[in-house]
Amino acid sequence: MGCMLSQLAAKFAFFPPSPPTYQIKKGDNGKLTVVSSSSMPAPVADDPSLDVLLIDTKRGNKIVAFYLKNPYARLTVLYSHGNAADLGQLYDLFVQLKVNLRVNLMGYDYSGYGASTGKPSESNTYADIEAVYQCLQTEYGISQEDLILYGQSVGSGPTLHLAAKLPRLRGVVLHSGILSGLRVLCHVKFNFCFDIYQNIKKIQKVKCPVLVIHGTEDDVVNWLHGNGLWKMAREPYEPLWIKGGGHCNLELYPDYILHLCKFIYEMENTTTAIRLKRIRESLGLPTRSNTNSSAQGDRCCKIKICQPKCLKCPKPRCGKCFRWPKSLCCWKPCNCCWKPECRLSCCCCCFCFKCSEWRCCVGIHKGVNGKQEG
Repeated sequence: MGCMLSQLAAKFAFFPPSPPTYQIKKGDNGKLTVVSSSSMPAPVADDPSLDVLLIDTKRGNKIVAFYLKNPYARLTVLYSHGNAADLGQLYDLFVQLKVNLRVNLMGYDYSGYGASTGKPSESNTYADIEAVYQCLQTEYGISQEDLILYGQSVGSGPTLHLAAKLPRLRGVVLHSGILSGLRVLCHVKFNFCFDIYQNIKKIQKVKCPVLVIHGTEDDVVNWLHGNGLWKMAREPYEPLWIKGGGHCNLELYPDYILHLCKFIYEMENTTTAIRLKRIRESLGLPTRSNTNSSAQGDRCCKIKICQPKCLKCPKPRCGKCFRWPKSLCCWKPCNCCWKPECRLSCCCCCFCFKCSEWRCCVGIHKGVNGKQEG
């Protein structure tokens, strides 16, 4: 029953342009090119930065993708477009984003959209974006650390589906995103099995910065959807609420490209160490940079405990890291290991895990609790 209702919901969720605004054909050199099938101009056939791809999905469909290269790019954006659009309509936008954001950009048409085969459905869009991501890895060597996922409207569904599976993803952009398909039609507080694109669950699994962009006057997907996604994100980035913006015109506002540029710039300069530090600060945990560096010199590389100090010579080290004492006054190994003890009077001791003995200046202590003998 739930599957039937999900298929019924899909019929009302997807509206691919009919007829498609473009077609693809193979040129004399074997490369795929784009031909316009409407009054809209087609992508420039001799654009050297454009690769037209035909990608196989695990559900047996062939989907069309545009890959636009920027020689100065450090990051790549994987763009999942909204409803009632295909790549032929989005090419000009892709070029602007590629240049202004200084990124490589991969856009694709869902199954049943544009020149892609198959029928549009939730499960097909998931298979589509997984196939495109695999293509980025194998054909262009793009890793998840250098990837930003961008989802507009319905595209927020496959975007969050993939983002929830990539723990080292650089970032996510949700443009007029939805909480779920059913919540677009009516305000419900419960999850139903036949609901599609339940982003309200998947947003909490995303482990990278999430930028939410939404228009305050969006009459298709209410602004509350974007606000809800932003509040539920584990690492929310400063959102962009475009005052007076609708559902399909946010790209026309200057703040749109300015805020995106700021986000991309910060993602380019954000390392894993910086991200971990921000997460610790958000959780209220103490920073470990200074304490670790200062204590590292007093730790053994094998058992990670503080080593003894001698009053007349440098502190000894374990044999694994080859840092030996310069004086012989502290050189007295135990029977089964090379752990030194100080022969002079001091208050520190060394523990051997193999024989379970504490050795110090006073005597030998048996067991982990250190009961003294002699």
